[in-house]
Order: sequence, then structure tokens, then C-alpha cells
Amino acid sequence: MNFNIIFAVIFYGLLYIFYLKHKNKFEVQGKIFALYRTKLGLKLMDKIAKKFPKTLNFIGHLGILFGFAGMIFIFYILFKGAYNLLFVKGATPVVAPVLPGISIPGLPELSFWHWIIAIFIVAVIHEFSHGVLSRVYNVKVKSSGFAFLGPILAAFVEPDEKQVKKKKKNHQLSIMAAGPFSNVLLALIVLLFFNFLFLPLENSFIEPNGIMIVNVESGGPASEAGLSANLIIKGINNQEIKSKTDLFNILKDFKQGTLNLVTDKGSYNIKPIFKDGKAYLGISIIDVNGVKAGYPTSLLSIFLWFNMLFFWIWVISFGIGLFNLLPFGPIDGGRMFQIAA
Repeated sequence: MNFNIIFAVIFYGLLYIFYLKHKNKFEVQGKIFALYRTKLGLKLMDKIAKKFPKTLNFIGHLGILFGFAGMIFIFYILFKGAYNLLFVKGATPVVAPVLPGISIPGLPELSFWHWIIAIFIVAVIHEFSHGVLSRVYNVKVKSSGFAFLGPILAAFVEPDEKQVKKKKKNHQLSIMAAGPFSNVLLALIVLLFFNFLFLPLENSFIEPNGIMIVNVESGGPASEAGLSANLIIKGINNQEIKSKTDLFNILKDFKQGTLNLVTDKGSYNIKPIFKDGKAYLGISIIDVNGVKAGYPTSLLSIFLWFNMLFFWIWVISFGIGLFNLLPFGPIDGGRMFQIAA
């Protein structure tokens, strides 16, 4: 039973009912983009802007520096990725759609609820930041709300564009950069929270109990040996494997020959290849954890669920922040480029 599909059907079914009940309040553009305007958050934007004007003005100017640096960085990443795809054998794409059901090498499976919640948080913070900086520079925010680009959830704020164009260039740039800058800051905050608060708490009652293969590269050593996703590796060459660190330590010292992998579904002999001087198996893995004695097993499921939520908020927030700095079209980077030109 695919719960992602069931949850998606329920979620979009409820949204469609909401759309039918409030159809006259939706603005549909191009048959695939629907906006629902509200006044939610406008008073809070105004309150924050009035309480911290100097601090937010400073942050806004930092955002400009970050925006143009990020623009150069994302261009470099895309250019390098395109070059590798054309000229480096086995290179993986640097850009991939982050959607439930789409497998991305090196990343765990994205569930429907993790996707919806992460997208909602990232979009709200992105747009709220645009609204706050607009109010710092006395630009009226006419509305806020949520939108859909096909099935993809989005949020928006609507500053008065005529007022924006009358402001100084640095103020316009601050408003445009606020969204991407806030996304990268959110990614950093989530990363710090996870590493210094959540992870130590999780480790206090969870212990490693093997590693699971989540993806097998087609044509790679693991694929040739018959390994598949969802196998749990318990040992290699008579050495117990408890975590990814155990595997990396074995591969680090491996020089040549064959490895015997013991899994929960049998043993496999695999002959690694070498990339950049390191043994390579062609698999993506995650740790499989268990609960220490004396703790309820339900804690594991709860913490693993939040573990994945924090991870995807970090990935999606960082990715959206950088993507929005591309100097094209109506996205933030494109508008910054037009203002600065």
C-alpha cells in the first residue's frame, strides 16, 4: 500500500473542496497557477518592521551581498555540473526535482507529508521576509496568501510595485534579496539546531544497528553483484557493520580484491572500483537505528520522522534560496539583476 499516494489524494481532495467553496476568491492564471489572497501576517510584518528597523536594514544590506555572491555561486555550480555531465563518465546531475516518489542519488526517500510541510515552512518564511523588508522601507504590502503551480504548494506576498520602483536601488535590492537570504539562514539554523540539540537528544536513547541500502547505481559494482535497495548490511569480510562510519573505515583501507557483504537477505561478493583513489561500491546508504534498552520503541519512529523533516527543510530551504538567485525571469535573482543593471 502506497501511503504517499493515499495522503496526496486526501490532501488535494480537501484542497479541491476548499477551492470549490471559495472559487470566487481565487485568481487563476494560465490554467495552472491559482492564487488565494488574504491579509494573513500583514500586521505582524508591520509590527516587526517598526520594532527592529535598524537591525533589519542592516540584515537587508547583508542580503544584497549574499544575493550577488549566491548568484555567482549557483552559476558556477550549474556550469560545473553541466561540464561534468558532458565530459565526466558517471557524473550525476546537480539539479533534480525534489518531489515525493522521485529518487535522487545520495538522498533518502521524500515522503508526501515531509514534502508538503517543508515546502510550506520554506515558502512562508521566504515570502514573509519579502513583506517585512518591504515594510522597513515603507512599501505597502497589499496582500498575502497561498498559491498552487499545478500540484506544487506556494505562498506569496504582494508589495505595491509602484512604490517599490520609487525606492532607492539598495532598498529595492534588499526587498528582493530578503527571500533567498532568509531561506539560506533558515537552512543554517536548522542545521545548527539538528547538530547541537536534536542529534544529541536522539543519540541519548538510539543506537546504530546496521546500514540500509536506499539506492543502487545502475551498472555500478553493487548492481553487478546483485544488490538492491532496502537490503540491510550487517557485516563485511567478517567485520560487524553498525553504522556508515564502519563501512567508510573499511573502504578507506581497502586496496584490491573482493568484499563479502553480509545482509539480512544473504551474502554478496562485490568487487569495488576506485574513484579518486577510493573504493567505490555504487550505493547510497542510511543508518538503521534501534532503541536502547529501557526506552519505548515508539520513540524511534517519532524521532526518525522529525529527523527526516529537519533534513528536508534544510535541503529544500537551501536549494530554493539558491535557485531563486538565478538572474532569470521574474524570480528574485532576475529582478535583482534588472535593478542593478
